[in-house]
Amino acid sequence: MSVTEIATARTSSVGDEVGIARQAFRDGRTRSFAWRQAQLQGLLRFIDECEGDIVTAIESDLGRGAMASFMADVGPVRHEIRHTLAKLNTWMQPTSVPISAATAPGKAFTVPEPRGVVLVLGTWNFPLLLTLQPLVSALAAGNTAVVKPSDLADATGRVLAEKLPRYIDGDAVRVVLGDGMTNRELLTHRFDHTFFTGSTKVGKAVMEASAKYLTPVTLELGGKSPVIVAADADIEVAARRIAWAKSINAGQTCIAPDYVLVEESVRPRLVSRLLEELPAQAAADTTHIVNRHHLDRLAGLLQTNGGETFGGAVDESALSIAPALVTDPDLDSELMTEEIFGPILPLISVPSIADAVEFINERPKPLALYLFTESRGVEETVIGQTSSGVVGVNHLLYQLLVPELPFGGVGDSGLGRYHGKHGFDTFSHHKAVLRKPTRPDVSVAYPPYGSAMRRVLRKLMG
Repeated sequence: MSVTEIATARTSSVGDEVGIARQAFRDGRTRSFAWRQAQLQGLLRFIDECEGDIVTAIESDLGRGAMASFMADVGPVRHEIRHTLAKLNTWMQPTSVPISAATAPGKAFTVPEPRGVVLVLGTWNFPLLLTLQPLVSALAAGNTAVVKPSDLADATGRVLAEKLPRYIDGDAVRVVLGDGMTNRELLTHRFDHTFFTGSTKVGKAVMEASAKYLTPVTLELGGKSPVIVAADADIEVAARRIAWAKSINAGQTCIAPDYVLVEESVRPRLVSRLLEELPAQAAADTTHIVNRHHLDRLAGLLQTNGGETFGGAVDESALSIAPALVTDPDLDSELMTEEIFGPILPLISVPSIADAVEFINERPKPLALYLFTESRGVEETVIGQTSSGVVGVNHLLYQLLVPELPFGGVGDSGLGRYHGKHGFDTFSHHKAVLRKPTRPDVSVAYPPYGSAMRRVLRKLMG
């Protein structure tokens, strides 16, 4: 088969998958509470009954152990499904809206309706969580979906493609496997919403392709999430928690601490504690760097940052890199201008919290911002004077476990939000409805208006 024939076959297959999902939505089956509930229950059974296959696949893809995968992928998805099942009937109800005297008598309300066929483009670092969690919201809102797992986690993708259709409506959820070319082909088709998790660069390409059809997008990106350590922080706890968050998934986490800004007076203590905690916390994580390309990129960051590096030994055969602390790197180095996505932690001292705030505000808005302080005043200053997708005070990552906190970025770190009802709302169109009685239908309500009616209308509508 020629290259042209292969490309034609792939495009035809992708088009067929989209068409099946489109027809499943058009036949109306997805709108009922019973159908939505059944899909979520099916997802839950898939997680419960296939957990062994899932964690084995993730270990094959990333080297991550079973308990770590339960904590990072399996448990959070299960929790999201159960929360959604408990709340879904309430979320689906119309919401009344007050009306003014100008529009009385009548009743105004909004009705959440599904958008249609959604495209979910998953990513590799948490291949179950970041593929199925948006699907939970999409199905709860009554949509059908085409789901494309990342080819960099191909073992997990195969589990999804082979086993998921046994538990849910296989026409309504189509799992498509393939590489980046498949992603690009999917984006040539019309969808009613596109959900993408990945890099800012690719997110821009997704948004550009979606603009052809004016398809709304949710972009869960990343960027450089800072940690501010104030002089009054509990340094021992801060160091342990920062090192723990940086070690999870070998630092390949979109909300991992990307760099630390520490007030000068406590810098020596924090550096000392981090040099102890980073290797200690990393010892519990078996995740390797996803591939040689990313390992070489990280090794390059250690060689070209201009700072002082502690740790960072590279094992090419194991695709691993020891945790590294880099103090005072060049601010224009790639280490400080690009998302690291690995176990390298730059540390920069600042004279004050005000300087830390200025440092952050001079750069693209981060997905997450973390702060360690015992002062409510410092907390209010940082939250009030910076912009980020989320803020964590005195801990990291745990904000993901609160289902009613919205998750999403701002600016370069993303567009849109999900989790809990925020996810349901993202994948719903809230249709506005005004119902008015046919009687009374007085003639003075229509033009031409007399002088008295003009005064009444100006008062009511002014």
